[in-house]
Amino acid sequence: MAALVQRKVLSSYTSGLRYITTTSAYNASVQTKSKKTLSRPNVKNIVLVEGVRTPFLMSGTTYKNLMPHDLATHAMRGLIKRTNIPLDAVDYIVVGTVIQEVKTSNIAREAALQAGFSDRIPAHTVTQACISSNQAITTGMGLIAAGQCDTVLAGGVEFMSDVPIRHSRQMRKILLASQKAKSLPAKLQLLRQALRPAVWIPELPAVAEFSTNETMGHSGDRLAAAFNVSRQEQDAFAIRSHALAQEATDKNLLIDRLDYKVPGVAETVTKDNGIRVSTMEQLGKLKPAFIKPHGTVTAANASFLTDGGSACLIMSEEKALQMGYKPKAYLRDFLYVAQDPKDQLLLGPAYGTPRVLKNAGLTLQDIDVFEYHEAFAGQLLSNFKAMDSDSFATKYMGLPSKPGAPPMEKVNLWGGSLSLGHPFGATGVRLATTAANRLIHEGGQYALIAACAAGGHGHAMIIERYPS
Repeated sequence: MAALVQRKVLSSYTSGLRYITTTSAYNASVQTKSKKTLSRPNVKNIVLVEGVRTPFLMSGTTYKNLMPHDLATHAMRGLIKRTNIPLDAVDYIVVGTVIQEVKTSNIAREAALQAGFSDRIPAHTVTQACISSNQAITTGMGLIAAGQCDTVLAGGVEFMSDVPIRHSRQMRKILLASQKAKSLPAKLQLLRQALRPAVWIPELPAVAEFSTNETMGHSGDRLAAAFNVSRQEQDAFAIRSHALAQEATDKNLLIDRLDYKVPGVAETVTKDNGIRVSTMEQLGKLKPAFIKPHGTVTAANASFLTDGGSACLIMSEEKALQMGYKPKAYLRDFLYVAQDPKDQLLLGPAYGTPRVLKNAGLTLQDIDVFEYHEAFAGQLLSNFKAMDSDSFATKYMGLPSKPGAPPMEKVNLWGGSLSLGHPFGATGVRLATTAANRLIHEGGQYALIAACAAGGHGHAMIIERYPS
């Protein structure tokens, strides 16, 4: 068995911000474009072998009659087919999701069994809002780094076509009490309670932050206003996302996307169905979606409710080469951040980007590929403005000066969540896989992925292309 990895876990506070990161040592000897490598001696590397996903579809469309584990299963089976990994060769399976189907609460296990993996492989489900599959990946990295595993399947899934809708709490109490009611008077009393109209009002899944009672869209609108991101800027960025996604689709660059023959549907699903190339004039006709009538976030410059699943195979480099794989990339430094969920709910990328660069010993100029989650156009543009602000950097981030915003010619060149879709639990794997595929396609060495998440969380990671 490979030697235990030397792993340092750092936990720090800077200007009230707590962040957690791993700094692992690596051993490889790749030099691309004369840049330094992040390889460090005496410790095994962790590599991304392959990543796949289902087509991402708008909720309520072709996937609407499935269950969440069906999407996760299809992604896993696609990964099995793409890699020819033996069904008993995976040591552990981790899947991220946000809104859980109660029948398959540990969806990682149910999907793995349905996909055909050995029932001897442990599996668990993680949740961290929109960075749930990022958490799945880094959980797998931790298992490999600790010497517990050599091969981990990490994935994510979200299914917004059928979310759990509950009876009201009062109705639930009545139903539970009815199981214990023995006498006729007791049963009649419960029946009278159940006949009250208010008892029948259902409870929908929460769309607001529990701690602030504010929806993410409302927060995104306020964030855009705080950083003076105009409606025109947001619409233009949304148009860019859709145009780039369409171009990438037409050029067959989205090689992580699997075809899916959905049971009961005549045509095989081969593309993401949320891409809409439009014009500023068309987008300008839309009304604000959250803050009315003067808000700037609309249905067109916000990500839409999406169904989709993703899966990736991560391994120790030693094990990958032993099994004959050519990895796509090294998974390097990563961190998670958390900040004020009221006024800085969606600023995770702004906080995470400079810190993960510092931990890796890199600068913004060293990064060839950026893949940022696009929750809202205004959210991402606000993050870029925050990174390009000296006052924000010194007052809130504890930095001596602004880190700077990434150059747009390197950002999300194959589209993003605004256009491809955003299945909450599955987006992180898409970001990592797309970053690796873009590095290979564009000949770059380093990629940076980052995303915001509910609760004021954020994630950032450095990915390094595997040498040719």
